[in-house]
Amino acid sequence: MLKHEAQATPAPASRPSNRRQISDRSLSQLFIWPTLILLIIINIFPLFYSLFLSFTNYSAIANRPPEWIGFTNFDRLLNSNDIWGYFSLTGRYALISVGLQTVIGFGLALLLRKKFRGSGIVTTLILIPMMLSPVVVGLFWKLMFNPAYGIFNYLVGFSNPATAPDWLASPSLALWAIIIVDVWMWSPFVMLLCLSGLSAIPDYLYEAAAIDRASAWFQFRRITLPQVAPLLLIAVLFRTIEAFKAFDLVMGLTGGGPGNATQMISVEIYSQAFLGQFRTGRASALAYIVLVIIIAVSNVYIRTLNKVREG
Repeated sequence: MLKHEAQATPAPASRPSNRRQISDRSLSQLFIWPTLILLIIINIFPLFYSLFLSFTNYSAIANRPPEWIGFTNFDRLLNSNDIWGYFSLTGRYALISVGLQTVIGFGLALLLRKKFRGSGIVTTLILIPMMLSPVVVGLFWKLMFNPAYGIFNYLVGFSNPATAPDWLASPSLALWAIIIVDVWMWSPFVMLLCLSGLSAIPDYLYEAAAIDRASAWFQFRRITLPQVAPLLLIAVLFRTIEAFKAFDLVMGLTGGGPGNATQMISVEIYSQAFLGQFRTGRASALAYIVLVIIIAVSNVYIRTLNKVREG
């Protein structure tokens, strides 16, 4: 009986799949492009459209297209004494509030630097104000400043409501009332950044200074302050930018009053755009003037920050 050896038939060659595989790059672009398009629609288009409107005579409620007038809006704004008065008021507010926030925030960070029993709870309680909505904070402090039943006058020594000052109705005190609330709300932000800088300082620097019998002032001036200075400048930069954009807190407390005592430049932009004659074109021009000033101030801070880091 003949035995035939089974001949192994070769396996059929695998055919290349006609299905097109999606590469990682294509997949990433599939997620990125919708986001970019959304950002362009939400941010970039209004930015350039408002720039166009700043060169036009346009009102959002008028039933007519924008009328090109060139630099007329900028010329009128830059030659207006009222506008420069609002800029001066905003600059004074930014200088005082940011300065107090820097001092208080840095001081709180130095106090909370060393851990103690309950330090975590104390730090959390201090950080609560910056987590609240500015509108809620404004309404909350508006009740506290009330001379009839508010608690703030009692805290500063005015026990008789009949003789207690009305902070929000006084032209000389209204700005200070906003500064007090702003410092209370945002000093914890400066403290938080300073705490992160203090925690990053190596202990051996203080140990070496202690061995050399360096004084506490010398350690603060030569070790603590230079190490924390970059983060402190970043905090000052952020708070200065936000001070120039102060709106919700001012509207919640005074609405720009009494009179024009607290008419910050951001409140003036709102008034130009939505109150009175709805001067949309002029409001856009004023917004871009503020933008240029903020960019200039930011460049000064950034150059100073680079010098501190290089030093």
